[in-house]
Amino acid sequence: MNAQNITVDDTRTPQQLIENTLVNSSCAAVSNSTGNGDTFRPGKQSFAYFNRNGSSFPFEEGVVLLTSTSQSAVGPFVSNANDGQDDNTGWGRDSDLDDILGITSVNTTVLEFDFIAYTSSLSFNYIFASNEYQYNYPCDYSDGFAFLIKETGTTDLYKNLAVLPNTNTPVSSVNIRPKIEPGVRPGGIAYTGCEASNLNYFNGTNGSTSPVNYAGQTVVMTAEGTVVAGKTYHVKLVIGDATIKLQNSAIFLEAGSFASKIVLGGDRTIATNNPACFGEKIILDSKLTAADYNFKWSKKSDPTVTLGTNSTFEVTDAGNYIVEATVKGTTCILSGQIKIEYAPEILSTNTTLLQCDADTDGITVFNLTKVDNIVKNNVAENLNKGYYESLIDAQAKTNLIGTPQNYTNKIPDQILFARIENQYGCFKIAEVKLQVPTTAIPDQNPIATCDGDDKQDGFYQFDFSAEVTPQISAGLPGGLVFNYYLNTNDALNDMNVLPNIFKNTVAFNQIIYAKATNGADCFDITPITLVVNTFDPPSFQDESIYLCKGENTTLTVATGFTSYLWSTGSTANFITVNSAGDYSVVVTDVNGCEKTKKFKVTLSEPALITETVVKDFSGVDNSVLIKYTGSGNYEFSLDGNVFQDDPLFTNVKPGIYNAIARDKNGCGLSNSLITYVLDYPRFFTPNGDGYNDLWLITNIDKLPDYKIYIFDRYGKFLKQMDQNSSGWNGLYNGQQLPADDYWFTLEFVDGKTVKGHFSLKR
Repeated sequence: MNAQNITVDDTRTPQQLIENTLVNSSCAAVSNSTGNGDTFRPGKQSFAYFNRNGSSFPFEEGVVLLTSTSQSAVGPFVSNANDGQDDNTGWGRDSDLDDILGITSVNTTVLEFDFIAYTSSLSFNYIFASNEYQYNYPCDYSDGFAFLIKETGTTDLYKNLAVLPNTNTPVSSVNIRPKIEPGVRPGGIAYTGCEASNLNYFNGTNGSTSPVNYAGQTVVMTAEGTVVAGKTYHVKLVIGDATIKLQNSAIFLEAGSFASKIVLGGDRTIATNNPACFGEKIILDSKLTAADYNFKWSKKSDPTVTLGTNSTFEVTDAGNYIVEATVKGTTCILSGQIKIEYAPEILSTNTTLLQCDADTDGITVFNLTKVDNIVKNNVAENLNKGYYESLIDAQAKTNLIGTPQNYTNKIPDQILFARIENQYGCFKIAEVKLQVPTTAIPDQNPIATCDGDDKQDGFYQFDFSAEVTPQISAGLPGGLVFNYYLNTNDALNDMNVLPNIFKNTVAFNQIIYAKATNGADCFDITPITLVVNTFDPPSFQDESIYLCKGENTTLTVATGFTSYLWSTGSTANFITVNSAGDYSVVVTDVNGCEKTKKFKVTLSEPALITETVVKDFSGVDNSVLIKYTGSGNYEFSLDGNVFQDDPLFTNVKPGIYNAIARDKNGCGLSNSLITYVLDYPRFFTPNGDGYNDLWLITNIDKLPDYKIYIFDRYGKFLKQMDQNSSGWNGLYNGQQLPADDYWFTLEFVDGKTVKGHFSLKR
């Protein structure tokens, strides 16, 4: 079980830990090694030597600084919510750590020493481990540590080397952490969690098999600093709890990793996005003097071959380069290395840009961006970084042409310079020659169309690709592209190109400009006259015509048109038709413009009256409805003189009528149907004066057989009559009945019954 965990030896002195374990190099003169921490447990220290002891810990051996006793670093990890609370409350703070991190420290442990460097840099490897990698502690809390350095004997401020690479951000459990999900920590305290921070530097959380007793740790980090060779520096390694003692932390320093290096700069590689440019010569400088050092330059792939022995070396090809500098008179060998990769060669193409010239003086406006892709050989990854009037300006990126899309050349056949860069900032220069073409488009005949809409105002649309381009391109080289503009300035500058479907903006006659281009080059610009012919013959509205059944009719339009074409195929100015339907004729004028007139021929015929529906015995509500069949537009009459559109006649007085229908389209009268409208008298006066002496229903003999029964107001039967009766004279059993209201029931043999009442007046 012990073989899975680190071992710790806290009996070694600060001098032994620093000089024999951490530094252990002939390339750095170390002195004044001291340390302090806590001895709250007798015989124990908070700094110590550690050994991997066959475990999976990343460092074989090294030095550890803790916020608790060094033995507490030994794994496995055991979670303890009260970790650190029993530590001696008198364990002090460190003001330098507080100043650097802006914290109030407690339980601090320090190792510090002086050293003289033999080169311009130093570095050492470390891991930060902490029990604060539990619950939501990393969202808000972190112990503090710093690797401080400054030149001795000066008032310089300390610089902290324990920071995230290429930043000034201190390494801590807050600045390096995984995503913390919501949860509940000991004591039933709920928390919301937080997002990850610099997750790429977090090695992960630990469990019961961890070789160290910490909840989590960073990946192996490297602290780096720049110094001046030969000067003395003071280094202070310090760690402490921040404000509260709970949840201990530790710094593990790799043995022998404190080293002086020769800094040759960062690697120049594709992966770091800064390779050397194709053909570039790179000077590697050790920044050391030949008076004090012996040099050997080589490649890592074959270190036995010496490439150079000077303090500098010129690189012309890719490789991992190594320099070793031996301090004369010592066994100290300083080293440095750098990886150099070369970017691929930038491909470019010199080209000529042709632009048309309105006044033929050789000076015109060029759109340089048209050759953006040509000069960079159509390589999408490369960038066109602008155009310059001189090669020197292009190389130095000075005096960039500010508006390349609108550049006026200074002289005919002027040469400009395009700067092409790849994604790494490498560049190549391509030449662009500005010329005016000698090609020309022949003069063009006007292009005419007809005003094809209802409003003949001289405005209509042109389809350039179908109506204009075929005429212009005839006889010209293939591959030309044509665009159209309202004026030559727009054409020269490729501005405000007209749409392919263009409606003229000047009525009847308008000049536009066609521009032919061959790739990026202007072939020529020529004026085009657009003509809109109108054609609006008089009296050419659509017509509707009625055709009487069994007859024919002639459809006619005026003479004098260039051509006629009827829907029947006829080419005369008229046709004769004998059937209903839709007919049309297309006429053409001298300009080839067409106009269409439509005829709708509708069949009409006399109506056939089939019956009349009579509502009678209703006084003012008497009515007659004429029923009919037929294809026509009819009007109706009961007397042959007065006609109405509605076949229903109302308020019809009693009488004999001849119902008839007349076709409004002139196709004749219908059959006539005799119709009887009857009603009973509302009173009679049987006084023997010859007027209204009898109560009878006029014309009732024209109807089917019937019987009439007359009653007094009490329902007493008084009189029966039929079609043979002459009427009732007001007598009952030979006696005159008194003036009063009397009732009747009229019964027809077909079942129809009419009831009513009338008055007898005397």
